[in-house]
Amino acid sequence: MKTQVFKIDPQKPDIDKIRAAAGVIKSGGLVAFPTETVYGLGADALNAKAVLTLFKAKRRPLDNPPIVHVCDVKDVQRLVKEISSEAKKLMKIFWPGPLTLILKRSAIVPDVTVAGLDTVAVRMPNNNVALALIKESNCPISAPSANLAGKPSPTSAEHVLEDLDGRIDAVLDAGSTSIGVESTVLDLTVCPPQVLRPGGTPFEALAKAIGKVELDPASVSDQALSLEKARSPGVKHKHYAPNAEMVLVEGDSVEAIVNKVIELVGLYEERGKRVGVLGTDETVKYYGMSVVKSLGSRGDSAGLARNLFRLLREFDTENIDVIIAEGTPTTGLGLAVQNRLRKAASYNIAKAQAIPH
Repeated sequence: MKTQVFKIDPQKPDIDKIRAAAGVIKSGGLVAFPTETVYGLGADALNAKAVLTLFKAKRRPLDNPPIVHVCDVKDVQRLVKEISSEAKKLMKIFWPGPLTLILKRSAIVPDVTVAGLDTVAVRMPNNNVALALIKESNCPISAPSANLAGKPSPTSAEHVLEDLDGRIDAVLDAGSTSIGVESTVLDLTVCPPQVLRPGGTPFEALAKAIGKVELDPASVSDQALSLEKARSPGVKHKHYAPNAEMVLVEGDSVEAIVNKVIELVGLYEERGKRVGVLGTDETVKYYGMSVVKSLGSRGDSAGLARNLFRLLREFDTENIDVIIAEGTPTTGLGLAVQNRLRKAASYNIAKAQAIPH
C-alpha cells in the first residue's frame, strides 16, 4: 500500500484534499488526521470491517476500544441510548475539545468499535481539519492514536509515517498538534463520574463544572493494576513506550529527584549503558551526560504535555539504552503527563528520598 500525504493548512483546510480523504473513509479505508491532542487514525465507526482493518494496521489488541469522533452534538444521539443532563452540560462547556465522554451505546454501533462493551467513548475534536474530515465523510469516525500499538503517540505527520507508512491509505499533514497528550476520558455511566484517563481537559476543570468527580485508581496508580476489561483507551495495555528501557524518578522535592537521577545515571553507565536524561528547564544544568533533553518548565504543565511524545521519539533515534526521566508536578495537564510517563516506563519507578539536613 502506498500512503498518500496531503499537506493541509490547519486554519483553512483545502476542501478538495479533505474530500479526497473523506472518500477514503467512505470506501472503508484508513486516514490519519490531526486533532488538537495527537494525530488519530480514522475509519468509519459504523463500518465494522473498516474498524477491524484499523486494529490490524495499528497492531492494536481487539479489547482496547477506540474513541468515536463526531463533528456535531446531534451526531451523538444516534450513537448512545440517552444523553444525560450532565453529559449535555459537559458538551456545552468543553466541546469541541479534549474531553471524551463514555455513555451507554446504541445498537447502531458495531461490537468491534467498542471492543464488545455496552458503552461508547465519544468526543468532538477542536481542530478544523478533523471537523472538516468528519463532516465530509458523513459518518462518525473511530480514531485511536495514529501509531503502532504501544509506541509514543504521534504529534506530527512525520511520527505517523515513522510507524504506519505503507500500512494506511492517507495522512492529512497539518503540522504539529497543539496539546500533545490525548483527551481526558470521563465515564458518565457511573456515579459519581470517573476519570479513566487524565488528559487534555484538567481534572480541576471537570470538578468545577459538575462538582463531584473521581479519579479511577488505575489512572493515578504508581504500579500496574490488573484489569479484566478496558473501559477506556489507554488504560490496559502497554502504552507510549520508547524503544529504550525507561526509569521514572519521583520524589517530594526537585533536589531529591535530581540527586537520584545522577545516582542512577552513574549506575547504568558503569554497566556500559548509553544513558539519556529527560529533565526539565530547571534541572538540565545539573546533568553532564551527552544526551539530555528538557521537557519544559516544571511550572508550565501545558508545555510539558506538548513536548512529551516528541522527545520520547527523539530518544529512539539516538540509540539510547536507558532513559532516566524526572517525575513532574501533577496539577493541570501535569496529571496526564505523569500518567503517560509512568506507562512509558512500564511503572519502573524509582522513589527519591530527600536527605535530612
